[in-house]
Amino acid sequence: MIVDIKGVRKLYQSPEGEIGALDDITFSIEEGEFISIVGPSGCGKSTLLSIIAGLEAPSGGEICVDGSPIRGINPKIGYMPQKDQLFPWRTIWDNVTLGLEVQGRRDQSHQEFVKRLLARYGLAQFTGCVPGQLSGGMRQRCALIRTLATGPRILLLDEPFSALDYQTRLSVADDIYRIIKNEGKTAILVTHDIAEAVSMSDRVAVLSARPGRLKEIVDQPELHGLDPMRRRDHEMFHHYFNRIWKEIDISA
Repeated sequence: MIVDIKGVRKLYQSPEGEIGALDDITFSIEEGEFISIVGPSGCGKSTLLSIIAGLEAPSGGEICVDGSPIRGINPKIGYMPQKDQLFPWRTIWDNVTLGLEVQGRRDQSHQEFVKRLLARYGLAQFTGCVPGQLSGGMRQRCALIRTLATGPRILLLDEPFSALDYQTRLSVADDIYRIIKNEGKTAILVTHDIAEAVSMSDRVAVLSARPGRLKEIVDQPELHGLDPMRRRDHEMFHHYFNRIWKEIDISA
């Protein structure tokens, strides 16, 4: 396993006292696996992602990557937020190499790697453009390439398609899934969209209402190896959708 989540709890302080966000979350993620986390609004999905990213510390339990506990930001982990967060005044090239620039790693070998990614995923001719000249889908691909540029093994995706219209969302989800699988990355997706979770994931972790507890991890063996659009046409798609929806509906 590459990620091991062991008894994670998260408490926040408020004027009324402690508020529980997560309670005793335990599961593991294998190398190269794509797993989604779903649950009712406010159940702590994004909080769990922030703890994995090292942006927040758990109140109890721990998360290990390759057997070592996470203590702050980890270079093995890349984070892709809800919006593409591309700087509108910077060119696409300067945006996708921003992480390398911050880390002081914008050397020739890393720049060549980014050029290969841009060429591989149809963006090489847009390096001199600014984000406002690109479609929403192309901007999301740029955001993912910016994350991949620093060489993480694990990608954290926090509702990365939520700002897109439905049709674009379907197309971009297909693109992002293909890129992640082609690059052999482990991915953890947080989403409110059950159909999105079923269409992209090897397994889906279902959390209860706050404080979030792990209700079930749903494996989808019949859908493994299929891209998101093909999964939506598979006879088992609605079976898994309904199973997960029922768990979330009961917990809400």
